Parts: sequence; C-alpha cells; structure tokens
Amino acid sequence: MVNYENKGFRLLPKALIIFILEVFDRFSLVLVRLKLQPNFLSFLGLVAGLLVGLFYGLRYPAWALVFLVICGMLDILDGKVATNSNRKTAFGAVFDSSLDRYSEFAIYFGLGFYFRNHWILWVLALAFLGSTMVSYTKARAESLGISCQLGIMQRAERLVLLIVATLLGLITGRFDTMMVGAIVILAVVSNITAIQRIAYVYRTEKKKATTRS
Repeated sequence: MVNYENKGFRLLPKALIIFILEVFDRFSLVLVRLKLQPNFLSFLGLVAGLLVGLFYGLRYPAWALVFLVICGMLDILDGKVATNSNRKTAFGAVFDSSLDRYSEFAIYFGLGFYFRNHWILWVLALAFLGSTMVSYTKARAESLGISCQLGIMQRAERLVLLIVATLLGLITGRFDTMMVGAIVILAVVSNITAIQRIAYVYRTEKKKATTRS
C-alpha cells in the first residue's frame, strides 16, 4: 500500500493526493461489497509489478506502462479496502509491505535487464538502494515508536515518475532518454528522502530528550 499521508514537502501536490484518495476511497467501497480480500489485492499488486519488470525487460514499454498504472491503483486500493471493510491486521500490513518490496525489485530488475549494456545500470543500482532505504528507515523508525512518514520521494512519487517517464518516452519516441533521466532522479532523490527520514528521527529523539530534561 502506498502511504499518501502529507507530512512535509512532497513532489505530488497535496490537492492531487487528496483528490486521488477520495476517488479510490469511493471505488474501494464497491470492492468491499464484492467481498474482495485486501491481501488478495496486495497479491495482485505483486503480479502487476512482476509484469512491469517483464515487459520492461522484453522491451514492451507500452505494456509496462499499463501494468505500472494497475500496480499504482492496487497500491492504494488494498489499504482502502482493508480500512473500509475493517480488515486491517498486523499480518496484512507486513504482507503488503513485503510484496511492495518484491514488486519494486521486479520493476528495477526489468529496467536493469533492458539497460544491461548501458552505463545507467550502475545508477539504477543506487536508485534501488535509495528506494529500499526509504522503506527501511520508515519501518525501523516505527519499530522504535517514531512515526516517520515524510519525504519528497516516497513510493507514490516513484511510481508516478516511472509512469510519466514511460509515457513521455512512448510519445516522443525517446524512451531510453526519458528513462535514463527518471533513473537519475530516482537515484538522487530517493537517497535524499532516506537521509531526510534519518535526520527526522534524530531531531525527534533529541526533542524528546530535551523535553524530558
């Protein structure tokens, strides 16, 4: 599930985030009536992510774009269905987050195979590291009782960036150029986001220590 809480500056405008959440919240009610399990939607999100990676690797960016959009939609819907059907569980949260990581790996792996003979492959490795660290820092902080949901390049932004780059690449006929640009942005800004979260935990702990004293 993508976390769309607006804490601190984000690349996606707040108004757009709220609008998208409202639309998907209404749609999720239909899925609740159909009695679809949120964990099943999380699994479908993984399948969509695997297909994105497959189609990138096979050089079918149009199909990769289709399943990127589906992956993003399912990222929102699984959490909405869980909330609106009162099926939020600890297992569901861990299951969802774990599948998100596998899904993201599949996408990066597919891009890596596509660019296997290109210098951007090394930058792609940094992009994956940054994306993983964004999720890890949040999970680690929350395991210590610190809510850490800020950052300019969260999972939602990463998916949107890939969608926009793929779409522009298809429209302009310069897919490689657009994706190289997107990968560079991902590598830089994802790691900045991870650092933001580490710094936030430091400031929060320091503030608590000051308050206690």
